[in-house]
Amino acid sequence: MDKRQAIGSWLSGPREAAEAAGVDFGYRGEQLGLPEEGSGSIARPGRRLGALAVDWGLCLLIAYGLITDGYDQVTSNWALLIFFLLHVLTLGTIGFTPGKRLFGLRVVAQDTGTVNPWRAAVRTALLCLAIPALVWDRDGRGLHDRLARTVEVRI
Repeated sequence: MDKRQAIGSWLSGPREAAEAAGVDFGYRGEQLGLPEEGSGSIARPGRRLGALAVDWGLCLLIAYGLITDGYDQVTSNWALLIFFLLHVLTLGTIGFTPGKRLFGLRVVAQDTGTVNPWRAAVRTALLCLAIPALVWDRDGRGLHDRLARTVEVRI
C-alpha cells in the first residue's frame, strides 16, 4: 500500500477501506431481517430529518400560536414539551407522527412490531437529548432507536 492509498482510506472512512479489502457488510437492515428496498426497509436519513423538521415546526407553531404571545425561550421550551407529548402519544398508539406519515415512515418495535407507550417515551426522551440521535450504527439506526429497541421503516 502506498501513501496515497493510506491517506485515501483515512479520508473515505473505515467502512470504505474495509469494503475495498473485501469485507461484505451487506445492506442496511439485513441484520434485522428487513428488506433492502421498498416497504419495510430502513428509513433513509433524508426522510427522517424531513419528518423531524415537520414535527418540530408543527410543535413550534402550536406553542407560538396557542400558548405564548411571541417567540422567545419560553416558546422553545413549550415546543419541546409538545414535541415530547406528540411523539409519545402518536408513536405509542399508531406508530407514526404527522411528519413521519407525511414522509411515509413508521416506527416499529424490533420484536413485536408495535411500539408500546413505554418504548415510545424512552425513544422520545433520548431523541429530545439530541446526542443519541446523532450516534448511528451500521444499519443507520440512532442510539435512541437501539436503546428503545425500535426501527424506523418506510411504509
